[in-house]
Amino acid sequence: MRKYKICVYAISKNEEKFVEKWYNSMKEADEIYVLDTGSTDNTVKKLQDLGVHVETKIINPWRFDVARNESLKLVPSDTDIFVCTDLDETFLPGWREELENSWQENTAQAYYRYNWLLDKYGNPKLSFLYDKIHNSDFKWHYPVHEILKYQKNEKKNSITLKNVTLNHYQDRTKNRSSYLPLLELALEENPNDPRSLYLLARQYLCGKRWEDCLTLAKKYLEVNPNGYYAQRATVCRYIGRCYKNLKNYQESKKWYEKAIKIAPKLRDGYIELGILEFDNYNYGNAINLFEYALTIKNNSLYVINEIFSWDDTPYRMLSEAYAYTQRYEQALDYVNQALKINPDNKRSQQIKIDLETVLDYLKKNTAI
Repeated sequence: MRKYKICVYAISKNEEKFVEKWYNSMKEADEIYVLDTGSTDNTVKKLQDLGVHVETKIINPWRFDVARNESLKLVPSDTDIFVCTDLDETFLPGWREELENSWQENTAQAYYRYNWLLDKYGNPKLSFLYDKIHNSDFKWHYPVHEILKYQKNEKKNSITLKNVTLNHYQDRTKNRSSYLPLLELALEENPNDPRSLYLLARQYLCGKRWEDCLTLAKKYLEVNPNGYYAQRATVCRYIGRCYKNLKNYQESKKWYEKAIKIAPKLRDGYIELGILEFDNYNYGNAINLFEYALTIKNNSLYVINEIFSWDDTPYRMLSEAYAYTQRYEQALDYVNQALKINPDNKRSQQIKIDLETVLDYLKKNTAI
């Protein structure tokens, strides 16, 4: 017998290609509710044909928090557990049983594994904990990259679901140009909000607006000196990356070293500083940094790690650094490890060919 009433809710717009797969993943819930915000394709009809409760409402001006809160209003008040997803996301089967067995009467929110990026074989490349399962004591906040805010003053009781995984299959054809102005709006609404400073700095970094990123990143560190260590370390790396692109090696190195000092058990600072040293022909330093980074085995779900810290990148760059210092056997070993992780990387393939050619030449000439 089911203990709790569990409802899934979502927003949608022109998601017809995801509907069936999404529904089949979510149908373990008791009911499913979708607020469609103006689809011009067959999203609404497909959802309705599958028995999903659908209402349509245009949100103008557009804000994700407003849309999420409007979709939340569709869910019946007697619901015990609210599960928010997007239509380009799917749970692995069995999520409801794990959720129901783990949830307690005083539970407010649940965390679970979110695979934000998968490779072409379906293996996770970027994963972290997500928290969009909750009780009725939450509202959505922030115009973009919205989060759930607990509405009570008392302590929030949370659980972590070890066997629940949500996979993300992002539609890369969708226009996300609204994100930047919405991030700027969020900061305008609260100029000293650390989260808004962090997210807008990251957006400026992605847009190669180095000076703008520096301004916000440094302000973030000023207003949030005791914030979450991993995020502060990330901001220091952003500053280091800006200075690198502004051709200021000394400042870049200084900020990467700050990131390492703040979070010495995270790979990312060592990897980025290693890349900086490699790019400046300091191959010995690069080797030391990459090799130390590889001793850090824990890719924590509590941290959003850089993909290049955990893919084939450090192995390939170690191979090149060893090759530049004429240690070809070590270089070949590392490029082989890189190819195990990413056998399709053309650069690694060529490095392997070149190294084997050099080693073969050296072997023949040594024999003579």
